[in-house]
Parts: sequence; structure tokens; C-alpha cells
Amino acid sequence: MRNRAATLLWRAGIAAALVCAIGLLPWLTRTDPALTVLKARSAERDPDPAVLADIRAQLGLDNGPFHFLAKWLRGDAGRSWISGDEVMPAVLQALGASLLLMAVALAVAAVTAALICARTLWLGARRRLDGRRAGSSGSAVLAALPEFLTASVLATVVGVQLGWLPALGWYGPRWTILPALALGLPAGAVLGRLLDDLLPGAFAEPWALAAAARGLPGRSIARQAIRRCLPGLLPNTGLFAVGLTGGAVAVEQIFDIPGLGRTTLQAALAQDLPVLQAGTLALVLLAAAAAGLAALAGRLLIGPALRDGALPSLHGPKPPARTLQPFAYGGLLALVIALGLPRDPLALDTGERLQPPSLQHPFGTDGLGRDVLARVGHGALDTLLLALAISAAALLTGVLLGLLPRVSGPLVDTIVALPPVLVALLVTAVVGGGPATPALAVGTVAWAPLAAHTSALLRQERAALHITATRGLGADSWYLLRHELLPAVLPPVIRHALLRLPGVALALASLTFLGLGAQPPTPEWGLLLAENQPYAERAPWAVLAPATALALLGALAVTAAGGVRLPRRNRRAPMETPQQQPRTKELVGAG
Repeated sequence: MRNRAATLLWRAGIAAALVCAIGLLPWLTRTDPALTVLKARSAERDPDPAVLADIRAQLGLDNGPFHFLAKWLRGDAGRSWISGDEVMPAVLQALGASLLLMAVALAVAAVTAALICARTLWLGARRRLDGRRAGSSGSAVLAALPEFLTASVLATVVGVQLGWLPALGWYGPRWTILPALALGLPAGAVLGRLLDDLLPGAFAEPWALAAAARGLPGRSIARQAIRRCLPGLLPNTGLFAVGLTGGAVAVEQIFDIPGLGRTTLQAALAQDLPVLQAGTLALVLLAAAAAGLAALAGRLLIGPALRDGALPSLHGPKPPARTLQPFAYGGLLALVIALGLPRDPLALDTGERLQPPSLQHPFGTDGLGRDVLARVGHGALDTLLLALAISAAALLTGVLLGLLPRVSGPLVDTIVALPPVLVALLVTAVVGGGPATPALAVGTVAWAPLAAHTSALLRQERAALHITATRGLGADSWYLLRHELLPAVLPPVIRHALLRLPGVALALASLTFLGLGAQPPTPEWGLLLAENQPYAERAPWAVLAPATALALLGALAVTAAGGVRLPRRNRRAPMETPQQQPRTKELVGAG
């Protein structure tokens, strides 16, 4: 009970610190908030000193930040600095739109994950799983699809050209389908790969062998295998739910959806402090609710085995996957980069603009006549190296904080509630703009899913039977961590980090797409997508080239992740002397 109270206080303290930090935003930025508000209200009006002084007096900026914090403590969300309307009704309306979009997107993600796991479930139910299989390329491509690019293609092709579904606005359930597909397909691909990674271990457990021996239907065994694996994925599912609510900024921009992510972004850009604070607080509360529901569902699915330490291990020793797919994808990506590096990515030729692929320009040219192959090749150096560095730092941070779930749990729930765009704006306000801003913003949130995954797997592994037996033989906590827990948990978390490597690159690309990342003429892949997206109908090759490079990166990461294994040592208590070992063997044999 005391630990739960401490966790609640820690969670409340983090949320309060976040809201207070946002309350200080006008005083942290290097621009005059009154000038920003004036531009948002009337872009044509001259910034006269008297007008700016009047705006400061209206907003109470001269009273300092504690004036606004005191209003929040009294429960007054205030009025918008731009429109003058009450903040809370607008934020609740935006939250309702985002929750509806999140629900439909989660349904799309669930169907996508089920399709990805269908083959493993079919083989496992029939006892035909022969060791660890490599990840499928299809799921890698789906996971590497940029949400804003998918949204643009769906809006243009399905919504405008074919006219099957509405492509703009928010007026009913039919308007949710296209944006939900754009959000749900990549999320479902990641969740499906994580589930597919755990299913072989579930089908190899004694209960599955006994159920098959007794002749139970394969469908029942498959359902129980899914139930066995879900507790390890529920924390990340909750993170996805929050991310689909507040992180769908680019998709909401494209489809003109008045969601909470878009509302928060617009408030941050205009420094509309009351709306920004209320929107962020709503996201933090949603994240806390999602985390609580995920923890409750996990306990209900596992039952008393988690408390009694009677779970089998999902992460027994497995042979590494032997496949040529990683070499094929890696070789193809390296070939594209090698062919593009000798070319000049900045050479302009307006007479050759938007030319289709040819021998002279294998990937065609962009809107300024620049060679797309050259820009993809040179952009790989920035995109891949930065994504790799961020992913490595996120993996290390996620594992270390995942070992301390009572400390990292509330922190993860708060961090994941912040869209990377909002984090980028906060980073810009504190340290200023620059090429490092997108990396800092993405790195701030990239570790959270890995920490949640580490904590969830550790919770189950600590309740495994072999851990209980090893502890009974006298092993201390340090020995269990080094020789039992980490070798079992690190491989799936590393595979998870590899699976999210394209997602890190996509997050950087999304910030660039929204104007917060790399700036022209840098050939970063996200900037290539943003620059060429207006020409997607006339020159699709200019968009498909960087998108294909991202898909190859995703396929390489997923297929290479299948070979990640760590050796497991013999399970023997570390403090045993040679004289004690025979006695231990007698005890084990007697048991």
C-alpha cells in the first residue's frame, strides 16, 4: 500500500512539473509572446509597441508565470489567448474526436497484427513450428510506412481520384476510415511483430504440449497462446493508444481533423498557453488511464501465477534464425547508397525538373531538377547514422529505467503522452532551434516503449518457475539479474529496438514534414518526402524513392532482429563451492 501511494505521488509530481514547465513556456522562449499572439490574431497588423503592451496587459503577462499557475490550482483553465473562448469545452471536443479516431485506428491495428501472426498461430496450433522463424518482410514494410505519406496517398487516391471515401473534414464515422488506416497499419505491424516474437515460446510451454497431447482443438491452444503473450504487450498497446491520440498530428493536419494533437500543436505554435496546458494535461491523464487499464488487464490475464512465481518462461534458449533476407535487404540498401554517393545532390537543372526514371537519372528528378538517387544516397548518411545513434541511446536508457519500474512507470506514462512535435517545440524553447533539435525531441520519447517492454517482461520472468527454484538454491538478486533475467529479457527488447529503428527515422521525418526538422537543401529522407509530396501525382518516383529506402531499412531491421540471441548459462547458484555442489544435486534430484 505504501509503494502504491509513493507511485501515485511520483506520478502526480511528474504531471505537475510538466504543466508548470509549459506554464513557463512564454518566459523560456526567446520571442515575445505578445508578438506571437498578435501574429496569430491578425498577421497583417503592425507590431506597434503600444499594441503589444495592450496585449501583455490583456493576457496578464506582466504578472509573471505564478499568476497562471495560481489560476490552474484554483481549477480555472482560463480562456484562449487567440479566440477568447473557454478552453475546456474546446479541449474536450478535440479529445472526443481523437478518442474516436484512436478507437478505429486500434481496430485497424488489431486486424493488421492478427494477419501478421496468422501463420505462426496456424503452425503453432498444429505443432509445426520448427524453431525461430525470421520476421516477415511485409510487416517490415508496413512498420516503415510514413504515416503522413500513407495519409497523403489515401487522401489523394481513395478520397479524391476514386471518391470512395471522404478525404477532408470530420463529420461522421465515414470520415474516420482513411486516417485510421494511415495510423493503424504501421502500429499494427509493430504490435504484430512483437506478438509474433513471443508466440513460439508460448507454444513450446508444457501446458501447450499437454493440451495437444489430450487432443484439444488447435483453435483453443492458439487462443490460450495469445492470452499467454498479451500481458507482455499490453503496456506497449497502451502507449500506442496514447500515441494515436496525441501523436497523430501530421495525419490530423492532412485530413483536417480537429483532434487533440493538432489542437495542441496549433496552440504551441501560437503560444496559446491556456489551450496548450489543458491539452497536455488531458494527454497525461489519458496516458495514466491507459497505463492503469493495461496493468489491470495484465493481472487479470495472468492470474495468481504472477503472484505465486509459477509462470513458465517465454524466453528459453532458441537457435538463431538462419536466413539470407537481412543480407539481401542490407545489400540492396547499400547498393542504392553507393550509387547515389558519387552524384551531386545539390546540382540544379530546372530544364530537367520532374523527369521520370532514366539511365541518366535512375530515380528521376525532383521539382528543382535535382537527381533523386543522389539525394537519397547522401541523405542516408544523415538519416541512418542519426537514427542508429538515437536508437542505441534509447535502448540503453530504456533497459536501465525498465529495471526500475516504480521510478520509470509514471515517467513513461508522462513522456509517451507528449507528441514528438510538442517535445520539439519545448526543446526549441529551451535550447533554441538547430539541427540537433529533432534528435533531442525524438530521443526524449524513444526510450519509453523499450522501458515499458523491459518492465513487463521482467515482471513475468521474475515469476517464472526456474527463477523461484534458483532463488531457493541460494542465488542472490545480482546473480539472478545477470545470469537469468537479463539474458531472457534483453533479446526481445533488442529486437523491439531494431523494429523501432525505422520508426525513429520516421519520427525525424515527421518533424521535418511539419517544418521542425532538417532544412533545405539538406537531403535528409524526411525532408525529401516533405519536399516532393506536392508532386506525388505528377512525379510519384520522387516520393517513392525515399519511401522505398525507409521500407528497406524496416525490412532489414525486422529480418536482422530474428537472429538476436544471448547465451544462457547453466542455472547454478553462484555462491556454491565445489563441496556444496553435490549437496545441491542431491536436493534437486530429491525434488
